[in-house]
Amino acid sequence: MTKTLFGSVASLSLIAASAQAQTADIPSPYVDEIIVTGSPIAVPADEVLVGVSVLTDDELERRIAKTIGETLKYEPGVSSTFFGAGASRPIIRGQGGDRVRVLTNGVGSIDASASSPDHAVAAEPAQAERIEVLRGASILRYGSSGAGGVVNVIDGRIPTALPEDGREVNLRMSATSVDSGIEAAGSIDQAIGSNLVLHLDGTFRDSGDFRIPGFAESAALRAEEEAEHAAEGEDHEEEEEEEVRDRLPNSFVESRSGTVGLSWIGDRGFFGAALHRFESDYGIPGGHEHGHEEEEGEEHDEEEHGEEDVTIDLEQTRFDVNAGLDLDGFFERLQFFGGYADYEHTEFEGTETGTVFANEGYEGRLELVQRQDGAWSAAHGVQIRSRDFSAIGEEAFVPPTKTMQYAGYTFHRYDTENWHLEGSGRIEFTDHDNSVTNQTRDFTALSVSAGADRHITETLKLGGTLFRTERAPTSEELFSNGPHIATNAFEIGDPSLGKEVATGGEIALRHRALGHAVTVNLFYTSYDDYIYERQTGAEEDDLPVFQFVGDDAEFYGVEAYGEVDLFSTGRWDVSVDALAEYVEAETDTGNLPRIPPLAILTGIEAQAEALRLRAELDWAADQDDTAAFERATDGYTLVNLFAAYDFGEAMTFSLGLDNVFDEEARQHTSFLKDDLPLPGRNLRFTVSAKL
Repeated sequence: MTKTLFGSVASLSLIAASAQAQTADIPSPYVDEIIVTGSPIAVPADEVLVGVSVLTDDELERRIAKTIGETLKYEPGVSSTFFGAGASRPIIRGQGGDRVRVLTNGVGSIDASASSPDHAVAAEPAQAERIEVLRGASILRYGSSGAGGVVNVIDGRIPTALPEDGREVNLRMSATSVDSGIEAAGSIDQAIGSNLVLHLDGTFRDSGDFRIPGFAESAALRAEEEAEHAAEGEDHEEEEEEEVRDRLPNSFVESRSGTVGLSWIGDRGFFGAALHRFESDYGIPGGHEHGHEEEEGEEHDEEEHGEEDVTIDLEQTRFDVNAGLDLDGFFERLQFFGGYADYEHTEFEGTETGTVFANEGYEGRLELVQRQDGAWSAAHGVQIRSRDFSAIGEEAFVPPTKTMQYAGYTFHRYDTENWHLEGSGRIEFTDHDNSVTNQTRDFTALSVSAGADRHITETLKLGGTLFRTERAPTSEELFSNGPHIATNAFEIGDPSLGKEVATGGEIALRHRALGHAVTVNLFYTSYDDYIYERQTGAEEDDLPVFQFVGDDAEFYGVEAYGEVDLFSTGRWDVSVDALAEYVEAETDTGNLPRIPPLAILTGIEAQAEALRLRAELDWAADQDDTAAFERATDGYTLVNLFAAYDFGEAMTFSLGLDNVFDEEARQHTSFLKDDLPLPGRNLRFTVSAKL
């Protein structure tokens, strides 16, 4: 595996070497792309010291999916939790849950998605104008819960500029064959007078159970079950005939959202607010039996109970405020980001209400950006977050807990002709109050990072960062104690857990010139008291017990990306690209669970004046570096095809054929990987218009 990885990195380096004879001008797309997520000091993408990806325009249109996790899983270093079509959260460099912050326009999603992989992110990819992904633990603007990375979904619900010609309309409709799905999204920005802009948007999605290539259960799981039946002297043939295959029951999704926003925009700033409503109903596929002790005569009823579908009904109402003001004097700009949300979702077992999860919370961030003084620039901010979380019902595994967090942070940057130096620090106070047991835990976390990059030539840059970050445990990690039906686990927290401390660094090599580019990121992080769920081997309520523990751990790996323009002939411009990513993660006691395998994505594109064509190969290796009680996962090779045609600047038709050869594929990062393969062959048709 390691040889394959370094071979892939070497191949990417050769892409750049083969194009050295071309003109060395830095291409404008890398100079003009401004990143707003990582720091209050906005900088071009090529100046960001950590790994960064930006999805806009054609790339976003090609990758957009029902969930934010599936939309981003082809980005460098990103995989997903994939808990069916309705719930999928990003995993960055093997890190997930509370270590990856998902933001909407710079403010947290304020939902329950970080507490469990079956909980959907309350963010709508269909309305995204751009999505920024920053990888690495030196991102201190958003707090310790972004220790693994940050995803910012920017959807324009609060306008910051007047639309051209007074109005801007975006429409999008698509249909998918694998699940008989339809989706519609639309938005309008309308100028009212000379200073006001009204924003309206809405989405609708309806998809049925999706088709799969073969059996729902993996070959490894079916072999284990067959061996168990043979050992017990039971006939397994009749059960085999009833095994799920070809279409995955209870994998439907129905969702809708709507937003109204209003902004006042002046010469020196703006103030805007938006009210957003998001609703989603989706099924949790796979086996989620939770045994209940019954009398001998009630055995049949118990079996039926275990086979009932689990579905989730999710609702969120959210209010956002965003403002910016240009200043005179020492400070150049004042900016504010704020959001409040009332979130609730209900887990149903058949028609019976199981558990109700609720999260009422708010977040606010106020920042002052200093006026640049020669080569030095800086920004400072304060942040407050509140989370009032509860889970009520028969299988509520987390007690009601209120969390308050206060923080202050500072960023500094020093630029010379060939050097960029950065430093940042954050202090964070977190209070957890468990209202059931009257337990309280208080934490003070201090995080710092420093980095630099050097322009070796006009087209070659070498940079790196060093960091030490601290993260307080979450209420789930501290206080969980009960069955969790969706993940088929009995989860037990540890109220005595201390802070998690990460120390590490990253090296980034970037070569960018006209017609070709190569980026290589190497990263390493050492954790003291890394908090994760360890399967103990015991059972409680007929469920495997997962205990939150703190062990020393190491994460290290590489991401490498390269692209090169091959040739132009007549009306066609042809280019190729390749991406390789690899991460290792282990504690003192063994491998960590659900770590993504080595993966390589390669593609070839051809573009004429109005027509774009792309074919790509998506390859994942076997993952057999597994944790205790975790099954290995077979690798896969998928082929995807894309085509798009522009009718002027106003309308685009696009086609995508995913998994052309209908191959079975399973994501090792999913809790349900042995019950839930990726969808089979899927034809997508999309029409989008800008008016």
